[in-house]
Amino acid sequence: MIRNMWAVSLGVDGPDPISENALMSLPESLIATAQNLSDTVDSLKFSDPVRYVYNPLNYAWNGHRRYLEKFGSAPKRIVFLGMNPGPWGMSQTGVPFGEIAHVRDWMGIDEVIGKPDNEHPKRPILGFDCEKSEVSGRRLWGLFADRYSDPADFFAHHFTLNYCPLVFMEETARNRTPDRLPKSEVESLFTACDKHLRRCIELLQPEWLVGIGGFAQERARNALSGVDIRHGKVLHPSPASPAANRGWAEAAEKQLVSQEIW
Repeated sequence: MIRNMWAVSLGVDGPDPISENALMSLPESLIATAQNLSDTVDSLKFSDPVRYVYNPLNYAWNGHRRYLEKFGSAPKRIVFLGMNPGPWGMSQTGVPFGEIAHVRDWMGIDEVIGKPDNEHPKRPILGFDCEKSEVSGRRLWGLFADRYSDPADFFAHHFTLNYCPLVFMEETARNRTPDRLPKSEVESLFTACDKHLRRCIELLQPEWLVGIGGFAQERARNALSGVDIRHGKVLHPSPASPAANRGWAEAAEKQLVSQEIW
């Protein structure tokens, strides 16, 4: 059997994943690759100053699986890619940039969420009962919800993923982003994340990969080297960014229009 064009361009080794999983639906295939990523990163070890590692693909699996089932049923034109979960977003809901109100009220997802094995007392996982709001997720999904009142209209052509599924915290609960981990530790982590991203792009077949911030765009360019896909970028919506605090939605929409993504 001739291998699928995407499998060839993405450098997939071994049996053709398309033929091997021919009986799987698209959501089932996305779910399987997310489970593989979760199992792989759960086996990795991280050293000081990282003391706590949350994997929402594990304890918040119900929310992530529902997101893939509900909105991953067809190829997309545009895939947005974030860096890794925030403490009050995907960490609580299992959905990338998963600010609770938008996930529950706009997407219609409300699932039972578990607990990480080693939980920092300052970063409790309360799931959809959490009263804090993830600013980055509120800004990102707020832009999409303002443009598409019906989430089905947004997800007909768009999808959002995170590059890395893990949250890293120091003893003080200070967040430590993946780009600040030792090179010896990110090698295995990035290898797993690259593989997961390639597989998702193979399945979703987008025209555009839009990095939400510079790190995500850089990792996407590296992981998808040689793949026929267009790369774009928007300003990261983090409140730590002064530029994002001066009207992120307007700036992001202008960037998307200027790149002819929207």
